[in-house]
Amino acid sequence: MTAGAWARPAAGREPAGAALLGWLADPTAPRLCLVTGSENSGKSQLLAWLVTHSTRPGTAPERRVHGFVPLAGQGVRTALWTLADQLGVAARAPGELLAELSADPRRTVLVLPDLHTATEPGALADIVGALADLEHVRILVEARTGHEVIAALRALSPAEMDLDASQWTDPARAEAWQAAHPTRHESTTPGTEGTTAPVDLDDPVEVCAADPGQVTTAYEADTESRDGLRRAWLRAGQSLMRDQEPADRALVLLAALGDGADPRLSPPLERLAAGAPWRLVWSRVRGDVTPPWSGPVMALTVTSGSLPEQLLVADHQGTLRSLSYSDATPVGRLPGLAPDALGLVCLPDATVVVLDGDGRLHIHRAPTAPGPSGLAALLDDGPGAGEQAIETLSTAVTHTRITALGASEHAVAVADHTGRVYGVFLSDPGRLVAAEHLHEGPVTALAVADVPVAASEPDVSLVYSGGADGRVRVWGPGKKPMDVPVAERATPVRALAARMTASGLTLSIAWSDGLVEHRRLDAAERRTFHPGHPVNVLALTRTEELLIGTDELLTCLRPA
Repeated sequence: MTAGAWARPAAGREPAGAALLGWLADPTAPRLCLVTGSENSGKSQLLAWLVTHSTRPGTAPERRVHGFVPLAGQGVRTALWTLADQLGVAARAPGELLAELSADPRRTVLVLPDLHTATEPGALADIVGALADLEHVRILVEARTGHEVIAALRALSPAEMDLDASQWTDPARAEAWQAAHPTRHESTTPGTEGTTAPVDLDDPVEVCAADPGQVTTAYEADTESRDGLRRAWLRAGQSLMRDQEPADRALVLLAALGDGADPRLSPPLERLAAGAPWRLVWSRVRGDVTPPWSGPVMALTVTSGSLPEQLLVADHQGTLRSLSYSDATPVGRLPGLAPDALGLVCLPDATVVVLDGDGRLHIHRAPTAPGPSGLAALLDDGPGAGEQAIETLSTAVTHTRITALGASEHAVAVADHTGRVYGVFLSDPGRLVAAEHLHEGPVTALAVADVPVAASEPDVSLVYSGGADGRVRVWGPGKKPMDVPVAERATPVRALAARMTASGLTLSIAWSDGLVEHRRLDAAERRTFHPGHPVNVLALTRTEELLIGTDELLTCLRPA
């Protein structure tokens, strides 16, 4: 058999297999296909055949399956997070998964067996209906004949295959198969094997070591508070569902606990997390009181230059706050609003620049900015270097929409939806450095790092750009960009941070599937973290603390 050949379906189901392949390839067919049949009619066997072949490397695009979630015994969250992980997106709720798939027009095929044995079949059927409304999404669902969920699925006008009907079986091949397999059992769909012992849902160490799907389903069914452990698990669930060491799960849970959790939970989690590649410095979670939660983190930067090292944060309402670097306690608030912030930088002269969702740049002033006095105040009535640089960039990019913003102590950069990156040096803020086309499609993130070359020479500013094309590239303004990407994955870049830290040149990348990568470029070291949420922004401090901002939490980590 050649690598691309398909084996025949078991039990004489060649007609059913051919019909499923025809449905996949027919652009006019209903986007939802429902496979029904009585117990032991071969439903799982048929779907196992399809999934086994359609997920192999080199499968033809019209036969490719992109997401496969066995629903037996699963709840909504377990199914959602497993599916999101397979599709390379971060999604906490059905609406976020729908938004991610709506924004990506590529063909997506999902297979969902055993809907009739899920813990919440009705809720999952609602999600199936919403997904089937997307023109580029196809869904194959299996449910046993007679189950009440079938009525809800039939209301969606699917293509339906009832395996109890004789048309879906080749009698001669079925007879030959039965002769070769005299003891017939319903085939288990891949991924549904095995049972496990009950888990103590109040023991943080035990839940970190247990099967994460079992823990999630148990927490969904048991709505007791669990002293904050249940809430933390469900808050960070997509990360916890991944195949990983208990130490890594403990670290994720620590970051998601919040100050309302029982304080007795932290010590055992800290001991278990000692084996993780990170140490949790602090984490601020939605609902925290001491210090108070400052709101969803839409944009974030660390002040630079002569200013005290603080965090500047823009929330979902456009409020700009300064937070203590040591524990994220609110310190002050900038006047004015920055609605729909996509980017935020603070320049050495205390110029704060915000990029909004319409691609416009807005200038504010840092709350701790030292102002001129005396004669200097009388003579200095013009824009500073920061404002001049922003004016230069805004003038240069009038023909397109700015999609990303980044800055260091020596340079500022912006990028647009065509994949082009522009830079200005603060030493010569009126001159635009030649722009470079670095990405196919929009640039989604920028970071600038000043790298020392020699004691007698000025630092070199390096611009790191991430795009919807899944590439991270580096460019020294005024020089030729590197041909090879610094990093590349099959998922868009969400955020970047780059800086010379105590460990040398450091780059952090947040991808759309929720993965955060941290790279010490001088030492070729790499470590990762999954917060369990879509990451909005990253920042690095001089001492290499990594700040991760999401809608639900702001976390500070230090490499172990």
